[in-house]
Amino acid sequence: MNASAPNSSTSAPNWSLELDADRVAWLTFDKPGASANALSRPAMYELNDRLAELEQLRPAGLVIVSAKSGFIAGADISEFEQAPSPDETVPWVRKAHAVMQRLEDLPFPTVAAINGYCLGGGLELALACRHRVCADDPKVTLGLPEVLLGIHPGFGGTVRTVRTVGVTTAMDLMLTGRSYRPDKALKVGLVDEVVPADELRTAARRLALRPAPRARASLGQRLLNLAVVRGLVADTIERQVARKARRDHYPAPYAIVDLWRRHGTNRRTAYEAEAQSVAELVCTPTSRNLVRVFFLQERLKGLGGKDVPKSGQVHVVGAGVMGGDIAAWCAVRGFNVTLQDRAQEFVQPALDRARELFAKRARVPGRADEYAARLQGDVEGRGVERADVVIEAIFENVEAKRELYSRLESRLAPRAVLATNTSSLMLEPLSEGLARPGRLVGLHFFNPVAQMPLVEVVESGVTEPQARAAALAFVRAIDKLPLPCRSAPGFLVNRVLMPYMAEAMLAAQEGVPLATIDEAAVRFGMPMGPIELADVVGLDVCLHVGRILSAAFGGPAPDAVAPLVDAGKLGKKSGRGLYEWREGKAVKPPVDPTAKVPDDLTDRLMLALVNEAMAVLREGVVGDADLVDAGVIFGSGFAPFRGGPLKYARDRGVADVVAALGALAGRYGERFLPDPGWRQFASKSA
Repeated sequence: MNASAPNSSTSAPNWSLELDADRVAWLTFDKPGASANALSRPAMYELNDRLAELEQLRPAGLVIVSAKSGFIAGADISEFEQAPSPDETVPWVRKAHAVMQRLEDLPFPTVAAINGYCLGGGLELALACRHRVCADDPKVTLGLPEVLLGIHPGFGGTVRTVRTVGVTTAMDLMLTGRSYRPDKALKVGLVDEVVPADELRTAARRLALRPAPRARASLGQRLLNLAVVRGLVADTIERQVARKARRDHYPAPYAIVDLWRRHGTNRRTAYEAEAQSVAELVCTPTSRNLVRVFFLQERLKGLGGKDVPKSGQVHVVGAGVMGGDIAAWCAVRGFNVTLQDRAQEFVQPALDRARELFAKRARVPGRADEYAARLQGDVEGRGVERADVVIEAIFENVEAKRELYSRLESRLAPRAVLATNTSSLMLEPLSEGLARPGRLVGLHFFNPVAQMPLVEVVESGVTEPQARAAALAFVRAIDKLPLPCRSAPGFLVNRVLMPYMAEAMLAAQEGVPLATIDEAAVRFGMPMGPIELADVVGLDVCLHVGRILSAAFGGPAPDAVAPLVDAGKLGKKSGRGLYEWREGKAVKPPVDPTAKVPDDLTDRLMLALVNEAMAVLREGVVGDADLVDAGVIFGSGFAPFRGGPLKYARDRGVADVVAALGALAGRYGERFLPDPGWRQFASKSA
């Protein structure tokens, strides 16, 4: 089949082909005007043309290399949004299959020389080569993250991955979307060699001229691929998938297992089945929304700018859970950090906890010690003068924070940012008394710091542009997603979560079992229910923030947890809260399948959150609806496959959401009255 595109030769070339003195062909991918290589349709058509040339040229061998800092980032994700229907998508996937098969069928050795990332379609292309060699560099990652976009590999990867590395590793790559570093990729047979970065081209050239035997999965893995075994193994894998994701929420992992169950690596049927399956998936609401989430994430990254702190010094005041974890994360991300508290006895537990994080994050021997060397206890606060960013992370008390700032301000470097990690307090009262109130910003991290990607970057009406820009850049420099917010009680994420959690408490007071409440939210798609979330956040924090927001906006405060807080039952951190916690997991009673669940329970929970998200948008706490959705997804884990709370309202129908809120208001009270912002939102969504 001819996969050439009309007039493909008239556009700027993606690929260049050269032949060296030993007749080794070097095919270089360098997508014009882009920082990363992506296998767009034009790039694939042009690759097909180059492969046709190579068939005529008959070189001694072929090496595929990248002119970018990474190999290939994958397919062009922007094209996913353009997929009109499965029937119209299948022909394109078949063409991509033909290109990859043409590469695999070349009658001479082929080598992928991998520098930097090699993801998705990039790894599928590498698997179509006879050999893969990669640089021994921490920036090198190999993976198949398509499942994170609601699809699976579509350039033959569901077949070639199993054939190359076996069922176990292939399923791990495809079902989790995780990436492998060079050492693991070598161990599982994903690459043939790992060499120093400056020897990559030499090693690739050697493999092209003197190829080794082609990599194959082990005998044990090949036995798992036999038809008589596949069904049983597939059932086991599917049960594991079901423990993490529902088929109706995330169909892609189930499709991966189904493809392998039915076809194994049978080239005659498996490639066509893959094409049909991926074409169906790319047009599902789940994939559309997950692609949307990907672009929302890219937008947040872009808000960081490039005004990165020059000296790389951070000072954190407050060595509690949040302050200590913020300090540790900054050290992992390359900053030199000093951590201050009243005495060493308060700092030391944070340093000990940081060691645990460093051990988990270290990917090479000795790296944990490097992280630890960048984090120092500093009871006297000597690091203040040297710091580009000073982060206050003490308890939520306006007077205490002001008193601390009065001691810090005169010692700050002229361009240093003074930041507070407050979770709910407005900046205006905090900045009273500062000589330069405009240098105070909010940097609201979420717990656990190492896992939660979002940081709310909060500004008041007097925040200096330089301070805002520096705060946004700092958040990106520590590999977090910055969300600009206006100073308002609870900002965005806590503001929308509190009505959701308060409604859960009210349902519990009405006699709905706690586990049933959580199950309703999880069925909707939340990563955990509101009861468990309250325990994770800390009941003391929920009570404090809830009272602030109740005073500011009305609505119920979570006073039902006050007796537990008074008794020291604070949730996960104390081992007991609304649930008992053992080894970091909530001990929940089983959900009684015979118990009557209120028909409106899911709407009570989720529409309380969605309605508050509209209030935040109407008040301009964040810039637009997309940023609201991004903040709630990355700050609370709101069901990504739904695209965010406001996207969910659009998809459900704004009129239906407003009607449901009206019905809930009639049943439960004014807290459910539809926000006035829905009227304008409905007209924009029409």
